[in-house]
Amino acid sequence: MLAAMSTAAFRPSSQATAVSRDRGDACPGTLRLHAADDGALARVRIPGGVLTVRQAEVLAEAARRLGDGELHLTSRGNVQMRGLADGCGAELAELLTAAGLLPSRGHERIRNIVASPLSGLDGRGLRDVRPWLSALDAALCASEAAQALSGRFLFALDDGRGDLAGLGADVTVRAAADGGAQVALGNADQALHVSAQDAPRAALVAAEVFLAAVRASGTHAWRVAELALADDELLRSAGRRLTAEGIGHDRRAREPGTTSPADGPVPGAVGDAALSVHVPLGRLSALQWRELTRVATGELRLTPWRGVVLPTPGATPAQAAESLARLAAVGLVTDPASPWLRVGACIGRPGCAKSRADVRADATGTLGAVDTVGAVGTAGLRGLPLYWSGCERRCGHPGGERIDVVAAPDGGYRLCATAPGDEPGSEPRTASIDDPSQLATALATITSRT
Repeated sequence: MLAAMSTAAFRPSSQATAVSRDRGDACPGTLRLHAADDGALARVRIPGGVLTVRQAEVLAEAARRLGDGELHLTSRGNVQMRGLADGCGAELAELLTAAGLLPSRGHERIRNIVASPLSGLDGRGLRDVRPWLSALDAALCASEAAQALSGRFLFALDDGRGDLAGLGADVTVRAAADGGAQVALGNADQALHVSAQDAPRAALVAAEVFLAAVRASGTHAWRVAELALADDELLRSAGRRLTAEGIGHDRRAREPGTTSPADGPVPGAVGDAALSVHVPLGRLSALQWRELTRVATGELRLTPWRGVVLPTPGATPAQAAESLARLAAVGLVTDPASPWLRVGACIGRPGCAKSRADVRADATGTLGAVDTVGAVGTAGLRGLPLYWSGCERRCGHPGGERIDVVAAPDGGYRLCATAPGDEPGSEPRTASIDDPSQLATALATITSRT
């Protein structure tokens, strides 16, 4: 049990600074709603982004009955409902519980698990991670200690293709070529190699060791990256805990990611196995959600890149083309060349009181300028996505390199980016604009800097 673990082994690092917080984690869930300018907000955790068609229909009904009718995808494959009426919490919880979306009230905010969305479908991964997903979610819900995790703590299950390896998760489990799995904490370059069977348990152990380290530090760190420890101390402690539980392991160099964190399943047909679509700004109308559930043959997989994968085993090319046409007709992105794949935004005005601008409207209005990033500039910035934020908090900001477009206090926007080829410690590339119409010029400026 976590309570019996020694905390004497955790030593502070002289090169890291622990995060000090004067409040608890206020991350919203379904039992703890967040008060926004457009009404209450609920965040429904969807482990692995996997929904049955029936569960998807329940979410749509809840949004229609209790909120503004729309559903919003997050960068962790979860779903948010906005514009919720006061006092609807009990009814919302009842709907979600009946649909199997709220298996444990004590754990509802900590079931943050992303998984390779094409795992088991396209034949590219080393292993289908669905068994890991089910086992880890069950283990989390059975762990009393895990209830202390922050609502921001993230698990990632990578099927070996490397799509989630660079997502910045707190605990990453990656399928290995020898049939086992690597379990890594934060961005460490070392990982613990365990058997595939032990991988879900090892992931939970890693999270519980993190909690013990937080208690020993006397801080209120929510993420592994916020915890100041001596180099590799957390990994060594996790190894000792695995040994105590009889879980065999050894330490190995961590496999790097093979794709950019900004990448996701390419829109279109994935052979005869699945369809992939992107959701502009992660915002789904009732009509779009309904069309997704009608096309789906059994389940929907929400991705960390604000997309949806619909498994379609055995679909013919004609059937796939017809389904994609239906989805495109309601405004979902099925074209892999669409600039929408490189644009994201926080909720902005009028939903957020802290936002200085209607960033979604500005992002939509300047969509054509995004092609500038692919047409000019250094190779390191070509194709880099943009993320629009109403303030410096950059809520919903995905992991990975991108160009930040942040609303300025005095109006306009400030752009900031660091190209992969820039010298370490060099000043970021920046530009300021007074009006969104100047975006193309600003992008050309920062991408062409040498």
